[in-house]
Amino acid sequence: MDLTAIITSLLTLLAGIGVFLIACQMMSSNLEAASSEKLKVLFSKASNSKLMGVGIGALGTAAIQSSGATTVMTIGFVNAGIISLSQAATIIYGANIGTTVTAQIVALGMFGGNSVSTSVIFSAFAGLGAFLSIFAKKSGPKTLGGILAGFGMLFVGLELMSGSMETFAALDGVKTFLAGIGNPVLLVLLGAVFTAIIQSSSVMTSIALAMVVTGLIGIDQGIYLTMGSNIGSCVVAVIAGVTSGTNAKRTALIHLLFNCTGVVIFMLAAMVLSWFDISYGSLFERLFPSAPQVQLAMFHTFFNTATVGIMLPLTGALVGLVSRMIPERTVPKDAEFSLRYVDDNMLRTPPVAVSQVKREILRMADIALENVDRALNMAVQLDFSFKSQFESDERQLNFINRELVGFVVRLSGRSGLGEKDRTYLSGTFRNIRDLERVGDYAENIVEYATVLADTSQQFSDDAKYEISQMKKLLHELYDYTIDAYQNESLASLDKANAIEEEIDDYTRRMEEGHITRMEKGICTPSVGAQYLELSSNAERIADHLINMAKSIKSLKVNLL
Repeated sequence: MDLTAIITSLLTLLAGIGVFLIACQMMSSNLEAASSEKLKVLFSKASNSKLMGVGIGALGTAAIQSSGATTVMTIGFVNAGIISLSQAATIIYGANIGTTVTAQIVALGMFGGNSVSTSVIFSAFAGLGAFLSIFAKKSGPKTLGGILAGFGMLFVGLELMSGSMETFAALDGVKTFLAGIGNPVLLVLLGAVFTAIIQSSSVMTSIALAMVVTGLIGIDQGIYLTMGSNIGSCVVAVIAGVTSGTNAKRTALIHLLFNCTGVVIFMLAAMVLSWFDISYGSLFERLFPSAPQVQLAMFHTFFNTATVGIMLPLTGALVGLVSRMIPERTVPKDAEFSLRYVDDNMLRTPPVAVSQVKREILRMADIALENVDRALNMAVQLDFSFKSQFESDERQLNFINRELVGFVVRLSGRSGLGEKDRTYLSGTFRNIRDLERVGDYAENIVEYATVLADTSQQFSDDAKYEISQMKKLLHELYDYTIDAYQNESLASLDKANAIEEEIDDYTRRMEEGHITRMEKGICTPSVGAQYLELSSNAERIADHLINMAKSIKSLKVNLL
C-alpha cells in the first residue's frame, strides 16, 4: 500500500511540475506580447545608474515572470556591446528581486481553510482564460486569455504538487527520512541540483512552499532549499554565457558569484544566530505566525533583497574580479564581422529582440550609405585610398544580410510577439535585402571607376557636378527614409517619395546632359557608357531606399 501511494504521489508531483512549468512559459510568453512596447522602452533606459539597473531588472522580471529570460537577455546585450558589465550586474541584481514575485503569488494561493481556498479560485482562471483565448477574435483579448490561462494553470500545478506532498506527509517513513536531512549545506545543494535539472527556481521554491505547508519539512529546511534554488538558477545563464563572447561569460560568472555570495553570507549569519539558539525559521515564525507559506515567501524576498543591498556597493569590485578571472582574448581574423545589436540569447525575450533587429538594420543602412559615398567619390576623384575599407564594409554587409536573416527567421518562430512585431518582422527580410542590394550597386560604381582609372580616362567637369548633385539627393532621401523607418513617420515617407521622384527626373536629365556632351565631343563613348551605368545604379539605390521607407505602411495599416 505504501509503495502504491509513493508511486502515485511521485507521478502526481511530476504532473504538477509539468503543468507548473507550462503555466510559467504560457504566462511569460503572453506577458511579453502584452507588454512588448513597454519592455522595449524599459530596457532602452539602461544607464550607468546602479539603482536604474536594479529597477529595470526587477520590473522586467516581474513583467515577464522569468528571471532566466531577463538574465539571458542581459547576457545578449553585453555580448552585443549595448550595455557594460556594471550595467549588466545591476540588472541581474534586480532580476533576483523580481523573481520573488512568483513565490509571493504562490503563497497567496495557499490560503483557504474552511472556505473555498484561494488556490481553487485562482485555478478557475485557467478555464476563463482558455475560453477567452479560443473564442476571442482580436489579438489583445487572446493574449489576455493566455495570461489568465497561464495564471490559473500555475495553481492547478500547485494543487497537484501540494496533493502529492500531503500523501508523502501521511507516510511515517518519508517524514522520518526528510526530517533527518537537517544539514543546511546538504539542503542548499539539494535545492541547487534540483533547480539546475528543471531550470526553474520558481518551481523549486513552489515545491518547498508546498512541502512546508503540508508539514513534510520544517520552515528552516524550506529556507535552505530556497537558498539553493538561487544557485541552481544560474545554470541557464552559464549555458548562455559559455556559448558567447568574453563579456557574456563574465556576465554569467557575475550571476553565479552574486548568488553564491548571498548564500554564503546568509549561511555564515545562520551560524552566528545558532549560537543564540535563533534560526531564520524562528524569526519569520514570530513575524508571520500561523502562515508557513508567507514565512517562506517573505524570507525569499528578504534574502534576495538583502543580497542586492550588500552587493550593490561592491559592483565595481565584482566586475574587476570577473574581468581578471576571464581575461580578454585575441579575436581571430575569421571573427572580423559580427552582429552588433542582436544575439541568440535575446530570443528568450522576443519583444526586446525585435527592437534590436531594427537597430541592426539601421546600422546596416549606415554602412551601405557610407559605401555609396566612397563609391561616388572614387568615381569622381579616381582616388582609391579607401577601397580596402569599402571592400571590408561590403563583406560586412553580406555578413549582416546572411546572419540577420537567420536571426529573424528564428525570432519569428518564437511565441510572445505582438501582432505589430510580427508584421514588422515579416517586412524585415525585404529591408535587409534592399540594403544589401544598395551595397551591390555601390560595388558596381567602384567597378566603373576602376575601368576609368585603368584606361586613364575620367568624367567631364559637368558630369562630376551632376554626380555630386545626385549624391546630395541620395543623402536627403536617406535622411527621410531613416526617419520614416525609425519613427514610423508618414510625413517623412511623403518627403522621401517626393525626393525619390526628383531623383528619377534628375537621372533623366543626367542622360540628356550626357547625350549633349557626346554630341559636342566632350565625352567619349567609353566614358559615356560608364556614366550611364553609374546614373542607372544611383537610381536603383534610390529605389531600394524608398522601399525601406514604404515598409512602414504595413505597420500603419495593421494598427488601424
